[in-house]
Amino acid sequence: MNDDVVECILKAGKIAGEARSLGASMVDENVRLLDVAEEVEAYMIRKGAKPAFPTNLSINNQAAHYTPHSNDTLKFHKGDLVKVDVGAHVNGYIGDTAQTVEVGTKTHSALIEASAEALDMALNTVTDNISVGAIGAVIEKAIETNGFVPVTNLTGHSMKQYNLHAGLSVPNYDNGDKTKVMSGMLVAIEPFATDGEGEIANGKPGNIYRVLRDRPAKDKGADELLEKIKNNFGTLPFCERWCSDIDPNAQDNLKTLLRRGIVYSYAILNEVKDGLVSQKEHTVYIDGSKTIVTTR
Repeated sequence: MNDDVVECILKAGKIAGEARSLGASMVDENVRLLDVAEEVEAYMIRKGAKPAFPTNLSINNQAAHYTPHSNDTLKFHKGDLVKVDVGAHVNGYIGDTAQTVEVGTKTHSALIEASAEALDMALNTVTDNISVGAIGAVIEKAIETNGFVPVTNLTGHSMKQYNLHAGLSVPNYDNGDKTKVMSGMLVAIEPFATDGEGEIANGKPGNIYRVLRDRPAKDKGADELLEKIKNNFGTLPFCERWCSDIDPNAQDNLKTLLRRGIVYSYAILNEVKDGLVSQKEHTVYIDGSKTIVTTR
């Protein structure tokens, strides 16, 4: 990659890491999820990036894909296990990072540490020409050594410009995949640990969307919103909150786009046995023999 692209990658990672830390610091008893999400996203914009996806604030057995809607009154409660997952992009180059926070208690410190230690070990392992299965084996061993199980149907992922999931998957267990991580790749590594079964299933919608099919809705308001979505968010995920900022009738128009199969709604990902889930994530850029963690 040329120097300008690398500069974008590093800037996006730095801002994402700062935004994640800001969000984690705001998580507290009786704080609204909406306030945290909006402040995290505003911070990224102030620093010269844009959100790569809506801020995920997934609680307890939710592994991922919950973001508050524009009228959301949900607040954090004492004992909640909160995954703060944020993404920033600069000219489409993404930094994706997450951490887990426990609200007002320390009951689940070991579970939080399991995913954090797994990530540390994975970061010490990932390099040019290593197989993704080998990374998964390191993650699996670290989580199981701490007395928990990895979530096996969630993975890390490669990223490209304006593409959050660019084809390569990094498992959280040894699945035998010999696919190699190669120099020039930008990869998010994100161990998920749980005291449950180790799998997730789709729940109800989590207020996160992406354009699935770029075609007319044959509805004036919906078609106008679709154009605004494409102009503002491109191919990256977005949320109802952001649509409401650019269209006063966004909720109705978004429903039309959903009904007509133009927009896809991401489901909240819940642990199948309602186990608690922790997550820790960083983005790495593989630069020859160097592995650069962009989101610390």
